[in-house]
Amino acid sequence: MLTLKTISETPELVIKKLAKKHFDGKEIIEKVLDIDQTRKKTQTTLDASLAESNSLSKHIGQLMKEGKKAEAEAAKNRVSELKGENKILEDALRQAEQDLQDLLVLIPNLPADEVPEGRTPEDNVVERTGGTIPDLGENALPHWDLAKKYDLIDFELGVKISGAGFPVYKGKGARLQRALINYFLDKAREAGYLEVQPPYVVNAASGYGTGQLPDKEGQMYHATLDDLYLIPTAEVPVTNIYRDVILEEKDFPVMNTAYSACFRREAGSYGKDVRGLNRLHQFDKVEIVRIDKPEHSYQSLKEMVAHVQSLVEELGLPWRILRLCGGDMSFTSALTFDFEVFSAAQQRWLEVSSVSNFESYQANRLKCRYRDADKKIQLVHTLNGSALALPRIVAALLENNQTAEGIRIPDALVPYTGFEFIN
Repeated sequence: MLTLKTISETPELVIKKLAKKHFDGKEIIEKVLDIDQTRKKTQTTLDASLAESNSLSKHIGQLMKEGKKAEAEAAKNRVSELKGENKILEDALRQAEQDLQDLLVLIPNLPADEVPEGRTPEDNVVERTGGTIPDLGENALPHWDLAKKYDLIDFELGVKISGAGFPVYKGKGARLQRALINYFLDKAREAGYLEVQPPYVVNAASGYGTGQLPDKEGQMYHATLDDLYLIPTAEVPVTNIYRDVILEEKDFPVMNTAYSACFRREAGSYGKDVRGLNRLHQFDKVEIVRIDKPEHSYQSLKEMVAHVQSLVEELGLPWRILRLCGGDMSFTSALTFDFEVFSAAQQRWLEVSSVSNFESYQANRLKCRYRDADKKIQLVHTLNGSALALPRIVAALLENNQTAEGIRIPDALVPYTGFEFIN
């Protein structure tokens, strides 16, 4: 969430930047400023009233010693009046603070200057590309047909057990999943990330801390009896490890990686986008999360992007990196790079990773701060990225590596799968 300091010092700039995300912030920013003024005035009045009350309370004893009973009684009556007034002022102050909070959580993060203008994915900027798109010929099969042919994934069985979007992986399909998870985790660990294994459910405070709540409540599975949410990504529990924590400069950069199952309702999904592994309600993903000093966070972002690039390159997949435009960015992000791999049988690009810098937006919600060299407490910057999400990686691997003899496993994965071919 944006800080009040940012909004109050540069309201016009905030409104202008929000417009790049196609968010009309004029009315809500004006409301925030009005309520903040009310809050400040109430606080000033309350402080003065409390000071008067304290002064009178201290003076009563002295008046009594001096035998000035009437004056002491008057002072007591005034203190009693002030207590009643203070209660009203305290209630008004709490209400103003709550009203402010309710508004602030509705305002998206400000996009960085590097974010391009635009409304739709077509307006995203291609940063760079790599790899070679294979020529599979006319008889190439999409991954859902390959999965059936080689008995790797049973989509119908998943429907029977749970519903659409919950596939069952079998045999070499299950082993390929496990191989990719271990491969991604090992690569992250080699890059300096500390592996953690977080819970798959979180409380509302955690969802609020990373910005899923209240923005994406409709996309999350909610266990209402316990008021717990199934995680949409390991970003949520891993980043919340540092909620209400004050870090030291020597701790930076904080680097964590985690594997988790991810759960997303994906309401409104339809058509070709949901065929096979293209869009699921449950999927596996390895996440990388960084926390850093503000002045170093964009270097961290660059390193995270390079890490994800190395993964798709080692898997031999054709890839491209997109810098997302304002209209295609998430609510919480300041700058996002999406990775896509080319699915040769479907003849389309599939998103497999988003790598984002949230600057201090999440940190302000999380109250995640650090003590700088001058012992001053400041907000950190948080970043995260998929490294990588499995379903569309598996789709591209199966499709792009199909041959007449079977499906070839990339050399980098063979030590993890224990087999070179699916046939």
